[in-house]
Amino acid sequence: MKYVDGYVLAVPKKNLKAYMGMAKMGEKMWRKHGALDYKECVGDDLKSKWGTPFTRMMKAKLGETVIFAYIVFKSRAHRDSVNKKVMKEMEKMGEMPMEMPFDMKRMVYGGFKAEVGG
Repeated sequence: MKYVDGYVLAVPKKNLKAYMGMAKMGEKMWRKHGALDYKECVGDDLKSKWGTPFTRMMKAKLGETVIFAYIVFKSRAHRDSVNKKVMKEMEKMGEMPMEMPFDMKRMVYGGFKAEVGG
C-alpha cells in the first residue's frame, strides 16, 4: 500500500517563479532520498461549479494562485524515513530560505494511505 503526503497552498503569482525554483529543488531532494513520485501543480481551472473551489478553500486573494502538490512513498514508514533524510540534508546545506514565497500559515498538509489506484 502506498502512502502520499499532500498539500495545498496559495502563492502570489508574482512569487510563482521563486516557488517553482523551490519546488524543483524539492523534487530532486525527495526523489534522491527515495520518493516514488513528486508533483507540484499550479491552478489552471479553479472555477468549480460543484463542491468548494480551491480558491475559496484557500481564501485566495486577488493576484494569488493555488498549488496542489503531492509526494508518493512506498509506505508511511518509508515516508518518515525519506522525510527525515531530506530534512537532515536541507538543514546541513542551509537550503531553507529565510523568507518563503508564500504564507506558511495558509498551507494545508497531511499524510494519506492510498487505498485506490496503483
